[in-house]
Amino acid sequence: MYYCYFDTLIGELLLAGEVNTLSLIGFPKGVMRRDPEPDWIYNEEPFTDVREQLAEYFSGERKDFDLPLTIAGTEFQLSVLEALQKIPYGETRSYGAIAKQIGRPRAVRAVGAANGRNPIPIIVPCHRVIGHTGDLTGFGGGLDTKEVLLRLEAENSGGLL
Repeated sequence: MYYCYFDTLIGELLLAGEVNTLSLIGFPKGVMRRDPEPDWIYNEEPFTDVREQLAEYFSGERKDFDLPLTIAGTEFQLSVLEALQKIPYGETRSYGAIAKQIGRPRAVRAVGAANGRNPIPIIVPCHRVIGHTGDLTGFGGGLDTKEVLLRLEAENSGGLL
């Protein structure tokens, strides 16, 4: 596993994966803060495209990512993460809406748990999922980070937060 760091307006992100795929983004704070494992190798080269696309995202130029990803999880978790990737830039969905979208309308809490285990936040946009009342709810990088990401997207899509 290779890793490097990428500095953004929300802090330094940990990027990790194999030569041709991204499998993890770690936040600089919050419950999804990650450190590299002892056997990981520091190498920026495998993440050239990732860093370029993240820079474009944070500058408001990129609304969709086109990167090879390796995402591990159960069939249910993967269905949730796939649904997250269908939420348009600058929009939000509730956990209940995601549960209905994947055909499991009563699995709202399980959707929340799968959302919280997302190994590739930002690119798999778990920050776009909010409470049914419109409130910002738990986020692995902290609610202030979620708010920054949603505000960035709202400002660059003509929407309001």
